[in-house]
Amino acid sequence: MYKDLRDFMKALEKDGDLLRVREEVDPRLEITEVLDRAVKEGGPAVLFEKVKGYSVPVLGNVMGTHRRMLKALGISSYDEVDQRINAFFDVKQPQGLLDKLKMLPQLAELASFMPKAVKSGPCKDVILKKGQFDLTRDLPVCTCWPEDGGPFITLPMVFTKDRLSGKRNCGMYRMQVYDAASTGMHWQVHKQGAKHARQALRAGEKIEVAVAIGSDPATYFCGAMPLPDDVDEMLLAGFIRKSAVEMVPCETVDVEVPANSEFVLEGWVDPAELKREGPFGDHTGYYSLADDYPVFHVECVTRRKDPLYVHTIVGRPPMEDAFMGYAIERTTLPLLKRQMPEVTDMHMPAEGVFHNLMILAIDKQYPGHARKVMHAIWGLGQAMFTKVVIVVDRDVNVQDMSEVAWRVLANIDPGRDLELARGPADALEHASQYFAYGGKVGIDATRKWKGEGFDRDWPEVITMPGDVRAKMGALWENLRTK
Repeated sequence: MYKDLRDFMKALEKDGDLLRVREEVDPRLEITEVLDRAVKEGGPAVLFEKVKGYSVPVLGNVMGTHRRMLKALGISSYDEVDQRINAFFDVKQPQGLLDKLKMLPQLAELASFMPKAVKSGPCKDVILKKGQFDLTRDLPVCTCWPEDGGPFITLPMVFTKDRLSGKRNCGMYRMQVYDAASTGMHWQVHKQGAKHARQALRAGEKIEVAVAIGSDPATYFCGAMPLPDDVDEMLLAGFIRKSAVEMVPCETVDVEVPANSEFVLEGWVDPAELKREGPFGDHTGYYSLADDYPVFHVECVTRRKDPLYVHTIVGRPPMEDAFMGYAIERTTLPLLKRQMPEVTDMHMPAEGVFHNLMILAIDKQYPGHARKVMHAIWGLGQAMFTKVVIVVDRDVNVQDMSEVAWRVLANIDPGRDLELARGPADALEHASQYFAYGGKVGIDATRKWKGEGFDRDWPEVITMPGDVRAKMGALWENLRTK
């Protein structure tokens, strides 16, 4: 795996998958225009070496293809993650000494993934206290779209701790830079960072926060993972990269960050202090409206001697986050299957921007099974935000949107097969009746059973016998090549 961001960048350049832009480019809008073209065309990662007004280069579109996303995770296919996760969960309770001895190598491997405390690291090369830094001058933070409220940090790893348990959380919340020493902190009401802030608010205290920017890609990718509250993102990062993430204590707050980070911002948030944040051209393809969010006050900045600034843009899909989202889908599928064994595959198309559409293939076992699955999804972590859940039979390829559309449109009776519900909505959902609360719909596109009130025969899909397909396929290929 890659020891840090620049190590991954070197690997990309070796593969011919990095474009160096040596012309001066403005961080306001111009970087976005280049990156938008790069990701839409399946182009390379882009290093902007000369950013107008700044000495720090900007690296973008790092994971903007399936090829680079797999490379970032150190795998050749997502099946490898599935197999590794299942191998750990398939461990049975040891029944005797021999079983325990057999488990030792696996337990030792798991222990090697645990975050590792170190005293210092590259992110401590330069330490700047309040008055020695200026966020507007030292970091080439980009203004992505014309109506954005200002420049936004888009790939931060935001570290906080649970006030009661002391457990660490790493989230990825956009941060609008307000001035030399403060930013917005867009942790939405359902996120762990917001939960930690509410704990501090009830106690009448501030919450300590550290923000790391630019680590090895597997580590900062895990900051975007929708994990259960008690799962440490840095443990998952170690599991994916097969090597423990080295964590270093901050200078001014009781928080640890990845030692290989490019920048670290240390400070605090007073949950009672709110400031207008936004608008922001979001991953929905629309501007999320301006609203009041907490202010992050920066007391210290540490960085490498020659730092890189990693940046992503979001907007009308597909963008780089579409490839990150697909990786999240594939990585979480084995865990979903363990909670709902009837699920055989899942897909969240980029056009659904994560929370608008989830398609599930199931091994249907009883009447109403599809509706059971819909409600299970609406009760499961961040999947609760899913606005539309489509359930199909296991023989449907949910990765093929043409097949899904054909099957769904052919198989549903809208008067019978729609399941309407209400519940929590994503904070960026602009069409819901209320903020963060609205309607959902489930579509049961499975074959209908007599136990579901369907008394007629269900027709079979038109197919050709395999031997005929093989024989005539070979003939067709011969004819085409003549």
